[in-house]
Amino acid sequence: MHHHGHHRRGRLAFRRPFPNRQELLERLESYHRDLEQELADVDDLIRHLRDDGDQAVALSQPAEV
Repeated sequence: MHHHGHHRRGRLAFRRPFPNRQELLERLESYHRDLEQELADVDDLIRHLRDDGDQAVALSQPAEV
């Protein structure tokens, strides 16, 4: 199914005629919020992987006495 007027995979798609200034601003602001959320999700995943990696290294090393 093809949806017009929604951003897909890092780009914005527009119907003809090109949106007016207010419509364009609203779409860009929405796209910006989506990008910020995606970036936050990537940051969380990186943090999670680093934390798991630190725990795996600590578990594989013998305890100091």
